[in-house]
Amino acid sequence: MKQRIALLGSTGSIGTQTLDVVRQYGELFEITTLTAGNNWQLLVRQAEEFSPDSVVIANKAYYGQVRDALASLPIKVYAGSDAIAQVVRGDGVDVVVNALVGYAGLMPTVSAVQAGKKVALANKESLVVAGDLVMRLAAEHRAPILPIDSEHSAIFQSLVGETSPIEKILLTSSGGPFLHTSAADLATVTVEDALRHPNWSMGAKITIDSATMMNKGFEVIEARWLFGVPAERIEVVVHPQSVIHSMVQFSDGAVKAQLGTPDMHLPIQYALTYPQRLPLDGRRFDFAACGQFTFFAPDTDRFPTLRFAYEALERGGTSGCTLNGANEVAVRAFLERRIGFTEITRVISRTIERATFVARPTLDDYRASDTESRALAEEEVLRSACRRD
Repeated sequence: MKQRIALLGSTGSIGTQTLDVVRQYGELFEITTLTAGNNWQLLVRQAEEFSPDSVVIANKAYYGQVRDALASLPIKVYAGSDAIAQVVRGDGVDVVVNALVGYAGLMPTVSAVQAGKKVALANKESLVVAGDLVMRLAAEHRAPILPIDSEHSAIFQSLVGETSPIEKILLTSSGGPFLHTSAADLATVTVEDALRHPNWSMGAKITIDSATMMNKGFEVIEARWLFGVPAERIEVVVHPQSVIHSMVQFSDGAVKAQLGTPDMHLPIQYALTYPQRLPLDGRRFDFAACGQFTFFAPDTDRFPTLRFAYEALERGGTSGCTLNGANEVAVRAFLERRIGFTEITRVISRTIERATFVARPTLDDYRASDTESRALAEEEVLRSACRRD
């Protein structure tokens, strides 16, 4: 029987690569739901190709265009973020691939796990914002969560067949485009500079997060919740070649790693086909051509966002939610050229200092924290812009 997939964020990088996997194994997978934020034209083309039961365009302004374009097909068309959280609960969905970006992915994740769906998770913010809540709900409703992030997929693959406890997770990082850039030169970084990642092809937001190393901080938080390992046993190691995607160290000192080319098709396909491995088209890694692997510790003075993530884990509560909201606002402001690159961390730091903290948050507390952190971060963006003028 085919796995019926609700693909959230179908027009983004992870979404389009997920559809590549579905094309290769059409006998195994069926797309029943597609969702997009703003790119309604691509959403329509995808719907015409895959004939899902339903599509959702999150931006309600484009509902009419999508409805009219698909009027001749038996496809239900919905609009708005609430609709996304609703469609994942449907009886015609076996697997939810959550490839949404940012806080927008939280409610669909919660909705999916409450409905007992298997979740293939690329939306790390679901766990950054509310990891404790999401994992408790997943356990309660017996909803498996399989990681799509390359690093967490590598950890997951390294743990298959193991029954011994984890001594340490070694989370690898490419170091981003500014690995060797001085602190002084970071102040003059442009948007174009920051979007040129040396190894991976990703969306704009996650590429900037990689440049600030916030993405790696988020992955530390994600790893803590996915694998039940406390922050002090999660170590970030800079590995510029991006061949070793992450490692696990066990109590006898043995270290297992997953290696491969920097291609997201592999972790996507593994999340969908686990515990099987199926053939995957694509380039294979050439060890002889690589030359050497290098590793070193991250510089948290130049990239303090990594430190922010560990501090958020230590404090708990709504700290991760505040961190994420502030980061989303700051990154958008940078992409819109309203603040400079190094001001991203200043906006985040000041927002964390000013935000309300709730130690044992409910879902409503997370919503309130997200709203507050964004408002505070916008104030800090305006202050930064005024100083620049």
